[in-house]
Amino acid sequence: MWGGRQRLDEQITVEVESLTRSFGHVMALDGVDLKVNRGEFMTVFGPNGAGKTTLIRILSAVLRPTSGTVKITGRELQKEGEEIRKKIGLLSHNSFLYPNLTAQENLKFYGRIYNLTALEERIEEVLEEVGLKHRKDDLVRTYSRGMLQRLAIARCVLHNPQIIFLDEPYTGLDQHAAITLRKILARLHNRDRSIIMTTHNIQRGLELCDTVAIQVSGRIVYKESMENVDKDDFEALYFRSVEGS
Repeated sequence: MWGGRQRLDEQITVEVESLTRSFGHVMALDGVDLKVNRGEFMTVFGPNGAGKTTLIRILSAVLRPTSGTVKITGRELQKEGEEIRKKIGLLSHNSFLYPNLTAQENLKFYGRIYNLTALEERIEEVLEEVGLKHRKDDLVRTYSRGMLQRLAIARCVLHNPQIIFLDEPYTGLDQHAAITLRKILARLHNRDRSIIMTTHNIQRGLELCDTVAIQVSGRIVYKESMENVDKDDFEALYFRSVEGS
């Protein structure tokens, strides 16, 4: 099992300073500063166009920033990206799954990339955790949207990453699939693994996180521990932040 929630370790695993990213004349990120501790689950809320996906793509070493620095477990991402990628799991709009392969074949492919030992056992374990062991020999193109998302999570955590980045993971899921995803994320959340999730779904975003942030127009305009956040008032706070920026 992936383990349950425990007390946070104060070691910083993700540190972002003065991060910018422009696409031509459009500034997608405009001086983002962010710190995430070991074991911390941070949800970054923001409307469409806020730059959330750009932030996740940079943090996961998919996209290079225009300026600023990103450190993952103390290492500078721009200098040691290849090594850092081994510690990262990414769940994005692209599942990175091959539709004409089975679930098991997909995971074997990624397991070999990470040079995992005892790969067969690890594949069985993650498929069991996401509830797809009974469908492991079915082609991925036969999967529903919710099943694809669960298999994408299995791919994301196959190498037991220290940090997981989730970009709008609830998008397109029906109620049952969303509940299943929440249960999986709850199991993923433990003292040794940091999670950063972006979403504009306030209800889902508040369910598991330790820290909330609001991103608007490429800037982090609010960040607070959930201990100091009133869930009943957060929606109004969110809309004030969006409208006032």
